[in-house]
Amino acid sequence: MRATNMKNKIFQTQMLLAAMVAVTLLLTVSAWAAAPGIKGTTFNLVAAPAYLNQPDGQAVYSWGYGCATNFTPTFVPGLSRSGFCNVMQVPGPTLIVTEGTPVVVTLTNNLPPSAGNTSILFPGVTLSAFTDGTPGLLTQEAVPGATVTYRFTAPSPGTRAYYSGTQGDLQVEMGLYGALIVLPASVPSNCTSGLAAKNLAAEAAHSESDYRLSQAAYDHPDTCYDREYLFQFAEMDPRIHTQAEAQVAAAKACAPGTAGCSLNVPTEPYHPAYFLINGRSMPDDMDPNYATEYPHQPYNGDPHMHPGELTLIRVIGQGRWQHPFHEHGNHVRILGRDGNLILSSSTITYPGTTTPAQALAGPLQFTTTTTPGLAFDGIFYWTAKGLNWDAYGHNPTSGDPLAKLTCTPDANGYNTGDPTAINYYEWCQDHFKPVQKAPFGDVAGGGPVTLPDANLFTNGAWYGGSPYLGPNATTRATGCITAGQPNGPSGSQCGQTGSTPPSGTIANPPGSEAGFAFMWHSHNEREITTNNIFPGGMLMMMLVDSREYIIDETN
Repeated sequence: MRATNMKNKIFQTQMLLAAMVAVTLLLTVSAWAAAPGIKGTTFNLVAAPAYLNQPDGQAVYSWGYGCATNFTPTFVPGLSRSGFCNVMQVPGPTLIVTEGTPVVVTLTNNLPPSAGNTSILFPGVTLSAFTDGTPGLLTQEAVPGATVTYRFTAPSPGTRAYYSGTQGDLQVEMGLYGALIVLPASVPSNCTSGLAAKNLAAEAAHSESDYRLSQAAYDHPDTCYDREYLFQFAEMDPRIHTQAEAQVAAAKACAPGTAGCSLNVPTEPYHPAYFLINGRSMPDDMDPNYATEYPHQPYNGDPHMHPGELTLIRVIGQGRWQHPFHEHGNHVRILGRDGNLILSSSTITYPGTTTPAQALAGPLQFTTTTTPGLAFDGIFYWTAKGLNWDAYGHNPTSGDPLAKLTCTPDANGYNTGDPTAINYYEWCQDHFKPVQKAPFGDVAGGGPVTLPDANLFTNGAWYGGSPYLGPNATTRATGCITAGQPNGPSGSQCGQTGSTPPSGTIANPPGSEAGFAFMWHSHNEREITTNNIFPGGMLMMMLVDSREYIIDETN
């Protein structure tokens, strides 16, 4: 799983362009990460209406699941989230359970009476019993003002969808969907030793806490991971929502089952104008989880990682359209779909284990597909292998001690001997290699990139300017830091000999953090707009941060 499968020339072209058009992003605020949700064996939910905030200023009438007033959820990561989940949200609360445990989910129908019955469908999960409710076409339903209870044993590990099983063309469109994450009952032994243990030690060395839901995605030794994110893709046609709102208002407090106490909202033709990641559109999806400006959209879409970390992405297609999603920077190794590992017929004994297991057979995907109702788990990682220059700006002639860091390759060519090192997991073959070809300016020698004049670079709030990772990387590479001054002078005092501009040309001095930003976005161009305005929609940034930068996964 750790063998790099870069996109060869395509990827290198992206990176060369990245150096020239400011792929580095200034990280001037805390990073937000993890896969937040509520964990337990009993969940009391409610379906209710509210409004969703959109980047174009619209508040769209919607329906969603939330926590009932008599239910106190256990939030993960384990911090208080007072004020959230006691109202409806889109997506609904992420339900996190453990394989093999009995689970009870009770749903109260607090939708407007004219909306009729509602329910929860758990695809791929065998329900053991119902309590209350009334039989529906696909599952047991709750009539307006009443409840229904679902019981099941948590199935095999993995990510799954849940959504309304009642009039799905309308109710799922209105926002009645969420995620069910099943954690493995036991963790494979190699996930707590070897490189997995070193990666955890590397985080701890830089004061980062471990906020993973588990250490492995499945009961398999090749599904260990270091960070995780959940992305639920959906789209929204505001005309449907507007008509539903108008008909609800016209019916007001009608008596369920009486004449006229129903909705007749056409859901075709379908023309979505909003394309959502976890209920938000770009740039809102890069704000924190549980941000107060989105009271009904608590989950963000802002992944972060350090070089070499295995990042688990949990993805669900919750809408009516298929969304081709492109994760720049590397392929995604698909582990399984809907809780089903993709395995080959051959077996292998994995490092750190003693019992042979079937080898994984999931494909590497340039663009991942999110079929409606389908979930997948995949691994993404990035190491700087294949760039053909030193991504950290090391320079043996600089007086900065960080510029003289060594890189001792392990059997795979990475610097993994000391997990406390700032350049832990550096690709050693590129150590000390310059980036600039002409003029010669960084590390002595000719690199693969000819950079334009620094004055020609486009400046902006997200402009980093440097093709290097970490504080002072640009000044280290160009040799302007003197011995005894590890932080160095400001960029304007560096006296650089090359044309590489210092990182932080707008917001931060060169001593502050700069990392690589890879755009992750739908490959359907319309889906990276909000109401046909770019940028928006299904677009976010994967931020690869240097080890010095603390990725705050508490929110």
